[in-house]
Amino acid sequence: MDPTGLAALALALGFVIGAGLATVIVLAFRIGHRAVAVTTSALPSGIEAVIDVLEAPAVLIDPSGLRVSASAAAESSGLIDGGVHPEILAIASEVRSTGNPVRREIALRRLGRRDQVRHLGVTAALVGARYVLVVADDRSESIRLDEVRRDFVANISHELKTPIGAVSLLAEAIDSAADDPDQVRRFAGRLATEAHRLADMTQDIIELSRVQGLEPLLAGEPVRVDRVVATAIEQNRVAADAKAIEIASRVPKEPILVSGHEQTLVTAVANLIANAVQYSPERSRVGVGVTPRDGSVEIAVTDQGPGIPEEEQERIFERFFRSDPARSRNTGGTGLGLAIVKHAVANHGGEIRVWSKPGRGSTFTILLPIAASGADADDRESAEHQGASA
Repeated sequence: MDPTGLAALALALGFVIGAGLATVIVLAFRIGHRAVAVTTSALPSGIEAVIDVLEAPAVLIDPSGLRVSASAAAESSGLIDGGVHPEILAIASEVRSTGNPVRREIALRRLGRRDQVRHLGVTAALVGARYVLVVADDRSESIRLDEVRRDFVANISHELKTPIGAVSLLAEAIDSAADDPDQVRRFAGRLATEAHRLADMTQDIIELSRVQGLEPLLAGEPVRVDRVVATAIEQNRVAADAKAIEIASRVPKEPILVSGHEQTLVTAVANLIANAVQYSPERSRVGVGVTPRDGSVEIAVTDQGPGIPEEEQERIFERFFRSDPARSRNTGGTGLGLAIVKHAVANHGGEIRVWSKPGRGSTFTILLPIAASGADADDRESAEHQGASA
């Protein structure tokens, strides 16, 4: 075949092959487009938007185990931990294989943070053809509160058992020693001590219940910090004098106001001073300082006591927790004072901190947001005085 014929044949073959290839490409595109459409249609329209606005922890998982959508609470609850949590993926796989919904209670441990456990009631079901929607009810807080209540009942039963038993035994001892006035007086003195301890514990339980039941104070009465400190010191004056302990205070001349309930704040500061007096040795010193700092005020109480080990410092605000139970029995503490302080301060939008070193004493610091200071406080007091005079 001559060169002209060969060129024509090559051109024709190229045209046929090109047209065929184009047809294949078009068909492949159409098939792929149809496959995408089928896959997309398996996911109901609007489901992602619904998940986005859910308040409950929720995650939509695709067939590859990747999240398609998740609610804002999914990460904090542990459903999302980097990717979808392996335990959630296992539940999704079970739903996909059986086609049936799964409802399960699980304790989800955070990856890399095995000490953090979330208690979840999980419901998982198919959405569309192969997607799985997992919705959780985070019950961690309610379970924690149940445990706190159980511990509280157990602790209060144990704490009350000791003084009640002592009162019973002392009453029998007084009856047996009716003919011995000296013994009667001795037993009566111990009976009075145990009765006083019971009264203190009852009062602390009532106070703790009260401050726990209060809602956070969005607005309260203006309270002068210097008056709170002065009243709290005065309430502990007798106990301090009995041990020859000096309570030294340092308060700014310019009045500082915080917003809240004065008596609740007095109770909080008084409890810190009472602890400082109880744990400080005789003829020592307890310091109470007030310092304004960038829109807040610090009320610090420093003692010269034995100090608190670092590993126990996070637990000292728990009900009935005592760093040294034997010493607490000697000092007559109920183990509720710091728990009351914690709740009272939290209700006022503040926080409580502790610094302590064994053998070097402790410093407890209350931080509260300032409402007003200086001339504002003086003007308010002057206006109140004029109103009372009128």
